[in-house]
Amino acid sequence: MSQEYLIYCDESIDNGKYFSNFYGGVLVRSSDLDQVRKILQDRKIELNLLKEAKWSKVTDQYLSKYLGLMETFFDLVEADKIKTRIMFTQNSIVAKSLRSEQLENEYFLLYYQFVKHAFGLQYSNPTNLPIQVRLYFDDLPDTREKVASFKAYIAGLNHFRQFEDANIKISLDQIAEVKSHDHAIMQCLDIVLGSMQFRLNDKHKEKPEGSRFRGKRTIDKEKLYKYISQRIRKIYPNFNIGVSTARSDVRNTWLHPYRHWLFKPREHEIDVSKTK
Repeated sequence: MSQEYLIYCDESIDNGKYFSNFYGGVLVRSSDLDQVRKILQDRKIELNLLKEAKWSKVTDQYLSKYLGLMETFFDLVEADKIKTRIMFTQNSIVAKSLRSEQLENEYFLLYYQFVKHAFGLQYSNPTNLPIQVRLYFDDLPDTREKVASFKAYIAGLNHFRQFEDANIKISLDQIAEVKSHDHAIMQCLDIVLGSMQFRLNDKHKEKPEGSRFRGKRTIDKEKLYKYISQRIRKIYPNFNIGVSTARSDVRNTWLHPYRHWLFKPREHEIDVSKTK
């Protein structure tokens, strides 16, 4: 039976104080998919999380439930039943000499780079038997024409030499937009992605206007971030969330169950006014 990879993707394109353009993905092998879906869905039911779980919904009332969901999610990461990748840009690293069409299509161009490189797919197939990749994107926020063009561009990765050599296949009809409401995997990704954006942009320090103290919701979100960070550091003791995860061997871009990628344009300059 041929193997398939299913990659669930989400993003947060808000410009943060220090970091922006957050993209995330979770990869599940087809052989593990039913088990992973059932484990996460059963855990949601056990926690009485009957509606969509999202980072934006983290409150004191839901904190313990979200901690429980992240416990199960990172158990699956640690067991390498799922692979998680987070990519982002740093505002102080400014791209040079961008053309107007590159600026206009930045969102999709970065997404393309994420799909192409974040999981190290070209290092995933020692058998060289065909592997089909299915891609599920949370609703893409643009015109139908631009979204169709983006999907065709992604399907063009079939002609990327390293994918061809590794027998990695991406078909246009296997690239779809889905509702995160229907996918517990994607909901967990939203929470991890949100927690990283929250911490990297120092939102854990924010206080309501006129207050000397942080809000309860901010404190709850920091507690959830700290748990997620603790689970990542259980896998990688010296993990630094603000830089690309070290890869002593290029194959680790595939082998590692969890990685971060600070995307840096090939030609760039440093704007020190945008550093912490």
